[in-house]
Amino acid sequence: MRLITFEDPVRQSRIGALTADGRVVDLHSACALYLRDVENESAFDRLADALVPPNMLDLFSGGDTSLEAARKAFDHVLHNDTAAGPRGEPIFYSTDEITLKAPIIPRKFFHTAGNFREHHEEATKAGFSHPVMPWIVFFQNVDAIIGHDECVIYPEHLTQELDYELELAVVLKNSGKHFSPEEAADYVGGYVIFNDITARDIQRREMKSGVFSFCKGIDTFCPLGPWIVTADEIPDAHNLAMELRVNGESRQRSHSSKMSVKIPEILSHYSPMGYSAGDVVSTGTVSGVAAFSGDPKAWYLKIGDVMECEIEKIGVLRNRVISWKEAYGHKPEMMATHEVLK
Repeated sequence: MRLITFEDPVRQSRIGALTADGRVVDLHSACALYLRDVENESAFDRLADALVPPNMLDLFSGGDTSLEAARKAFDHVLHNDTAAGPRGEPIFYSTDEITLKAPIIPRKFFHTAGNFREHHEEATKAGFSHPVMPWIVFFQNVDAIIGHDECVIYPEHLTQELDYELELAVVLKNSGKHFSPEEAADYVGGYVIFNDITARDIQRREMKSGVFSFCKGIDTFCPLGPWIVTADEIPDAHNLAMELRVNGESRQRSHSSKMSVKIPEILSHYSPMGYSAGDVVSTGTVSGVAAFSGDPKAWYLKIGDVMECEIEKIGVLRNRVISWKEAYGHKPEMMATHEVLK
């Protein structure tokens, strides 16, 4: 399934699945209908609330039980082409009736890096201050998450070096800790595209202390989407073509097979920190970022740029870069900067 979070025509937040012909199925209503018509459950509403709640984090918190219930409901309405739910509510929506949102807001977002050797090699050639080696991790700011076609706001008062990083991310379906790479598949619920927006000038300053977080956690710096593809539809996550384009021009082009550290190893390595169902774990970027190109100033993102992140079997995550003034209607307020705090 391709799982989405969307706002319906009355701006209620719902979860759905995309059909092959591009329609959206409201999974919560579909589950209630399935329970009433197939399972003959009189308390279909309450059971649907528990099995397929209208919130993606809650759905993944239900693990295999909820994902399987969602799949049964999806298949039921597709095969019967049912137009209305048990209370007369719509089951199907066209994409122009809904607003796509970020598919999930996790409790924790494990931001890992250094898992593609090619990214380390391009950083070294560019003279970057630190090696980009495996086993880098920090927590991403989940409040910075935006969805497909939502805008990245360029904070011109904070950075002049805005960069992109295409990444494959994993959505976990089970809570757990201290597990082996061989057990990692039991925790993988699906995959999603992540664009790791980074302020490189801030990053260089942060890395003087050996850390970086602010440079990647500023508001809107975490595009995630366009949907979650469940793990059963991607049997080999290390066999996916990956490309990021800016205004149609290819900037990053690689393949998930080039990970030097594989997903089961990544998930196992960080499992002592403890995962909650619905957590997201990124897997690092590929070569081709602006900072390590032959002409970083020309390649850094500019206001009006449109980024398209594409990963095979998932889709395309698209986001436009806009100015602070376009977002908020005024220039930014003066804030404390690194110059002030010398």
